[in-house]
Amino acid sequence: MKARLPQGYGGGGAANLQQLARQAQKIQEDMDQATSELEVKEYSATAGGDAVKATVTGKMEVKAIDIKPEVVDPEDVEMLSDLVIAAVNEALRAAAADKSQRMEKISGGINMPGMF
Repeated sequence: MKARLPQGYGGGGAANLQQLARQAQKIQEDMDQATSELEVKEYSATAGGDAVKATVTGKMEVKAIDIKPEVVDPEDVEMLSDLVIAAVNEALRAAAADKSQRMEKISGGINMPGMF
C-alpha cells in the first residue's frame, strides 16, 4: 500500500529543493544586511536618574559613558560603579533585543542556531 501525500506536498523533487535553497540564500542575505546595519546603530541607557549614561554599538562594544559630576563621590565609588554597570547592561540588553527582534522578523520566527 502506498501512502499519499496531501496535494502540494512531494512531487516537486529537485525544483522544491532549489526553491528552498533560494529562499534560504535570500534569508541569509537579508540577515547579513540587517547585521551590518545593526552593527553601526547606537543604543543608550541611563541609571541613577540619568546620572550615568552608557552608549553601546550593535557590535556590543561600549562607545561612551557619561557621568554627571555631582554623582562622583570619592567616599562612595561602589555606588558609581554599580550605576555604570547598570547603564551598560541595559544598553547591551537593548541592542541584543533589537537584533533578536529584527532577525526573527527576517527569518519568520524560525530559530536558526548560530545566526543570532
